[in-house]
Amino acid sequence: MESYVDYFKGKKITVLGLGLLGRGVGDVEFLVQCGAQVLVTDKKSEAELAESVAKLKKYPHITFRLGGHHKEDFEKCDLVIKSAGVRLDSPEIASARAAGVPVTMSTALFAKYAMDSGVRLIGVTGTRGKTTVAHMIYATLEETGGWRVHLGGNVRGISTLAMLPYIKPDDVVVLELDSWQLQGFGDLQISPNIAVFTNLMSDHQNYYKTVDEYFADKANAFLYQKPGDTLIVGKMIAPRIRDMHPPVDPVVPRPLPDDWKLEVLGEHNRENAALAAAALFALGLTADKIREGLATFEGVEGRLQFVREVNGIQIYNDNNATTPEATIAAIEALDTGKKNIILIMGGSDKGLNMTELVAEIKKTCKSVLLLAGTGTDRIKDELGTDMIYHIIDDAVKAALEIAEKGDAILFSPAFASFGMFKNEYDRNDHFMLLARAL
Repeated sequence: MESYVDYFKGKKITVLGLGLLGRGVGDVEFLVQCGAQVLVTDKKSEAELAESVAKLKKYPHITFRLGGHHKEDFEKCDLVIKSAGVRLDSPEIASARAAGVPVTMSTALFAKYAMDSGVRLIGVTGTRGKTTVAHMIYATLEETGGWRVHLGGNVRGISTLAMLPYIKPDDVVVLELDSWQLQGFGDLQISPNIAVFTNLMSDHQNYYKTVDEYFADKANAFLYQKPGDTLIVGKMIAPRIRDMHPPVDPVVPRPLPDDWKLEVLGEHNRENAALAAAALFALGLTADKIREGLATFEGVEGRLQFVREVNGIQIYNDNNATTPEATIAAIEALDTGKKNIILIMGGSDKGLNMTELVAEIKKTCKSVLLLAGTGTDRIKDELGTDMIYHIIDDAVKAALEIAEKGDAILFSPAFASFGMFKNEYDRNDHFMLLARAL
């Protein structure tokens, strides 16, 4: 079996998309350390990518092509590694494939070499809940002890590819996988040993033409599983997956027993915990160990996260709610029937149906404050509010002025972050700084 070092050593590799989240930087550093000659290209300028570029300047075998792409960079190389946000139908990918240059993705390359080395790989995908489920599994394995476990995939600041030197046979790797990362699994025709598919809802319709196209990428989580692998699915998506006659029969987990208590709020998180428990059972954990681990799980930043209480007002950060269904779930989890929720939401449009969310807000929320953006423009009249803010600081300040003791301020955007923020992490950090400084 060819080692990953031998695979990359001496190759001319074009990395398509560097980004600001840290994963691209980690990928490039890893490739250079394996002996590759790397060309980094991104549509953003060097000034826009200054923080990422600065971390890579010390390496002599990296060439930067920023502020645009050159066709020859995709034709005169041995391999193209594309970032998650780059469309498969982009002209750059077309140029590489026309020239016979293989195109792949870093998380999928990691998965291939990890599974070849004897690692047990758990992949978690779905529209909602995948982050929480992945972290529940990882945290429980860490809590129970006796496991060498790693967390990667769609995780902030972590290059999954750069984890390869640290894994050993029989380790467990938990990957949170979005639809774009799973494109790479489809290219390599691989799927995780244990796949968890939480649910499917309309999302990323600013990228995908149809929900079917979106589902087709996510289906790579299970399409290439082998006998002995495990496929765990949410009740909602089970019929659609069964209709595809996957290689492994899907398992729908039973609800958690009523006496299993969780720190995290909401019925949706009990469903997440049931999916995580099924994956842990598949690994061989006992019910007692699983119950113990899930009971101490405190949640993930930006997922209906209780931040603090100020003058009897509870503040929650649900920044990663970028769909209407996610914001509805957060509202339902906090609803006491007293209309005591002050919702801060809004942002960049993803082309999703907001009808049910608007109805839920009118029924449940005391007040709604909107962050400016193309999505906000689409729903502001339906909500009947003129409280639109171009700076999140002003929205938080206004929410505190409205709130009374016993109220909850919920930051749950329901839209993407583009426009006002660099990305969703930047939006999260802004809100957390504000909330902690109160």
